[in-house]
Amino acid sequence: MELAYIPSPSSGVLYLGPVPLRGYAFCIIIGVFVAVWLGNKRWVARGGRAGTVADIAVWAVPFGLIGGRLYHVITDYQLYFSEGRDWVDAFKIWEGGLGIWGAIAFGALGAWIGCRRRGIPLPAYADAVAPGIAFAQAIGRWGNWFNQELYGRATDLPWAVEITSSSDGRVPGTYHPTFLYESLWCIGVAVLVIWADRRFKLGHGRAFALYVAAYCAGRFWIEYMRVDEAHEILGLRLNNWTSVLVFLLAVLYIVLSARKRPGREDVVEPGAVTSETESDSETESKSDSDSAKDSDSAKDSESAKDSDDSGDSEESKDGAAGSLKKS
Repeated sequence: MELAYIPSPSSGVLYLGPVPLRGYAFCIIIGVFVAVWLGNKRWVARGGRAGTVADIAVWAVPFGLIGGRLYHVITDYQLYFSEGRDWVDAFKIWEGGLGIWGAIAFGALGAWIGCRRRGIPLPAYADAVAPGIAFAQAIGRWGNWFNQELYGRATDLPWAVEITSSSDGRVPGTYHPTFLYESLWCIGVAVLVIWADRRFKLGHGRAFALYVAAYCAGRFWIEYMRVDEAHEILGLRLNNWTSVLVFLLAVLYIVLSARKRPGREDVVEPGAVTSETESDSETESKSDSDSAKDSDSAKDSESAKDSDDSGDSEESKDGAAGSLKKS
């Protein structure tokens, strides 16, 4: 008998009048806003313009959603194209099903397009948004809670999640909340990247690579706990192998990048530097102009004072001469 557990929502949809508010989509949207907000703060701190992160996100987010959905549909094609399934469901993204590997890959492609249009180096942009992406994942994982999906083995631990749905092969009971484990892990990854970036001044894409490596390390053991249907290779789930491969590539990038381009970029957005230089020049010119005006005012004041002193002296002389004549 379970003494405690995390209850699952009875429905993944809330209705605001006739408008459906889907929990999964709501979590994704909040995550995107958090990622853009934090990315903007970090970008400005590195010398970029405010608003640039959001402008590039206009490209990155749609590409990421498309890529994430494509990866999910391709790797779990049996959910949509096997006998008795409706292939139209492959387009129902609000019902869940986004593969992080496809989302990051296609999102990076969209970001590259946006950066190229702005003349910004993609690695610098990736470093700025890396912790925000991790926080977005942490928030987005709660969408799986609304959909009663991505849970692990059965357990009676007090933080087990209760599954009440019996659709799509689910068996009601209490299970390891792997969505919660991944959410907490992603928060830790974001904090790690922020700390390491401040401590070691990571640049040229290494902060982003650290995020990727740290996420993959957690995803491996969390994926190993999951019990939902998945393709396996040599006894391991496909996403376990993907985690290992991407982890190794991220670590390799950190090592090679540190040797080839140590330190951090001096300029992340050339236009921002030009604007700041012009602003500084205008400020200096205004200061010089104000100083010149103050100097001219001081000279005029001294001249007026000298004139007054001269007039007073003449009046004194005239007065003295008159007194002598009267004498």
